[in-house]
Amino acid sequence: MRIDLNADVGESYGAYVLGQDNALLPVITSANVACGFHAGDPGVMRATVALARQLGTAVGAHPGFPDLAGFGRRELNATAREVEDLVVYQIGALAGIAAAQGVRLQHVKPHGALYNIAARDTALPDAIARATASVDRSLILFGLPGSQSIDAGRRHGLRTACEAFADRAYRADGTLVPRSEPGAVIDDADTVVSRAVTMARERVVVASDGSRVPLEVDTICVHGDTPGAAAMAARIRHALVAVGVDVKAVGAA
Repeated sequence: MRIDLNADVGESYGAYVLGQDNALLPVITSANVACGFHAGDPGVMRATVALARQLGTAVGAHPGFPDLAGFGRRELNATAREVEDLVVYQIGALAGIAAAQGVRLQHVKPHGALYNIAARDTALPDAIARATASVDRSLILFGLPGSQSIDAGRRHGLRTACEAFADRAYRADGTLVPRSEPGAVIDDADTVVSRAVTMARERVVVASDGSRVPLEVDTICVHGDTPGAAAMAARIRHALVAVGVDVKAVGAA
């Protein structure tokens, strides 16, 4: 039994310090590094990749909409071509910064609104998958289990990783409860840890209506901007190891 543990990092920019990267990166196995559109900047990207390299944490691109003010969580009216271009641009930027330090990207995980639209849309998932494949066909595309994102990745010959969220509430259809609704983000550490173990061992998630929803899981995310995220991630990893789960990056041998 094997699970990857990922988190969104590198989201500071300019004078603004966000997240708990120094504490998170030693705990997780895959780092989703912001690429400068929803958060991050070249210096932060470089420093984040350098720390991940030092710690042996796999690095992936975390492209989002060009929306610093909304942290990439607002749905922008972009065409499929525009999305393809902005994803290529962001993956390419991080890949170049990583290559300068002898690091090759492992994966791509869209951020925020881009991730959510890609899970349900019909055109944008293919745009993201095309963009990813055009940069590097060895990249692993992260997405919600059973979503359009995963289907599009497979259509374009990419390896995919089904992602679960220990700190987010789910609907009975396996989609995430929107952040605009009460209870969408779960901040009780005991509950989050218990959900992560259930996801890994039983491949199910308990939805907000109490139903048990089957869930294909390759990687579990802890959001880097959640209060106490680093301590929560450490507890999740300890709990997974304690029940016999091999916590390892999705691209590791």
